[in-house]
Amino acid sequence: MKRRDFIKSGLAFTVINTLSPWSHLIGKEKILNEELRRSDFGADFLWGVATAAYQIEGAYQEDGKGASIWDTFSNTKGKIKTGENGNIATDFYHLYEQDLDLLKQLNIPIFRFSFSWSRILPKGTGEINKKGLDFYHRVVDACIARGIEPWVTLYHWDLPQALEDKGGWTNREVIQWFKEYVTICVKEFKGKVKNWMIMNEPTAFTALGYMLGIHAPGKKGVDKFLKASHHTAMALAEGGRTIREIFPDANIGSTFSCSYIEPFKPKKKHQKSAARIEAVMNKFYLEAVLGRGYPFKDFPALKRIKKFMKPGDEEMLKFDLNFVGLQNYTREVVKYSLFKPVIWANQVKPEKRGVETTEMGWEVYPESVYKMLKIYASYPEIKNIIITESGSSFPDTLENGRVKDDKRKKYLQDVLKQVLKAKKEGVPVNGYFIWTFTDNFEWAEGFKPRFGIVYVDFKTQKRYVKDSGKWFAEFLSK
Repeated sequence: MKRRDFIKSGLAFTVINTLSPWSHLIGKEKILNEELRRSDFGADFLWGVATAAYQIEGAYQEDGKGASIWDTFSNTKGKIKTGENGNIATDFYHLYEQDLDLLKQLNIPIFRFSFSWSRILPKGTGEINKKGLDFYHRVVDACIARGIEPWVTLYHWDLPQALEDKGGWTNREVIQWFKEYVTICVKEFKGKVKNWMIMNEPTAFTALGYMLGIHAPGKKGVDKFLKASHHTAMALAEGGRTIREIFPDANIGSTFSCSYIEPFKPKKKHQKSAARIEAVMNKFYLEAVLGRGYPFKDFPALKRIKKFMKPGDEEMLKFDLNFVGLQNYTREVVKYSLFKPVIWANQVKPEKRGVETTEMGWEVYPESVYKMLKIYASYPEIKNIIITESGSSFPDTLENGRVKDDKRKKYLQDVLKQVLKAKKEGVPVNGYFIWTFTDNFEWAEGFKPRFGIVYVDFKTQKRYVKDSGKWFAEFLSK
């Protein structure tokens, strides 16, 4: 996850945005007013929830686990807005069977979760921690025993601290470090796990962690960002090739966050600002892995990345994904700004536009999903789209064991109507995973934002299914 702060320097627009050719308003077609039925999406449509290791596992020093950059970052004073950390999180490490029982009770057939690199390789490379592998075997086996399909993300932001001490993603050796890690995981689990996501939102963790410094590892600088970005893009493709070599029948994807973006006004200067943001924060990784290279034409300043490239790198960026994971939460409206050098753009904040927002300050705009699906479908290289994250955070109140989260329920219903609209128009969208299952540790925001369809009392670790979760369970049962 997710939405971020934005332009603080040069290339920094921390949400992932896209300039869309479909700028017209969506009409109130019949489909948007009808009651949703699971059967409308087809028998093969995939339904699930998405999570991330650092946000739920806890047990940050148990059973041989090494430190990750998020262990270090969240335990550093002043880094997390609430002063909290993910040392315990939702204690999934100890409560995974209880959570998977609940998942089954809610009729949810797919569980997307990530492996923690530092739990498997405490130093990032070298000696394997058998207890770490054993834990993930237990989780995978528990899923299968309940008829739940495990979908594994190999990297969801928690780089081993030992590798960060060597430069992390700014060190070109990370490509081989990542390949070693991927090799171990896929060889170990290929008999049980068919569906693999290579990375989660690469633009987000490189921009937030290596340019703005507001996420782990807390580095700053345009060159750090570009260097880390190139190595990440190379590692993403190399990870995909590694999976396919070991497990040719694997279903391989990677996830990319995106927000529909509109120019503030139909003036050339605003449109150019939006196009630059589109290039650096949306096209950047997606088009590289699709074989189109980096979008230098759209944003010439990105050519600065060439000083970190070696002969043959551009071809090595390409990998034929079985599916592209689309992750969407809102839209952004941007305008030209004289005070943001290089990018020359700024956000028109939702509160200034008088629109409804979530607890994260993001505009409530379900149409963004439809518009982004249309844009992704315009790439001929993309044959299969799965919405691997979609959700919302609203203030939740537990009263007499119940959480009446009407806004979240309505948001999910409205988004699914937009997904169905796109599907009926021929967009190859074949799955929808809610972010997220249980409330969790929301990175630099701490525990305050709640995205789950299951409420967690973080003091007692007791779970309560929210009204949105009850609705989703009923929807999936039809």
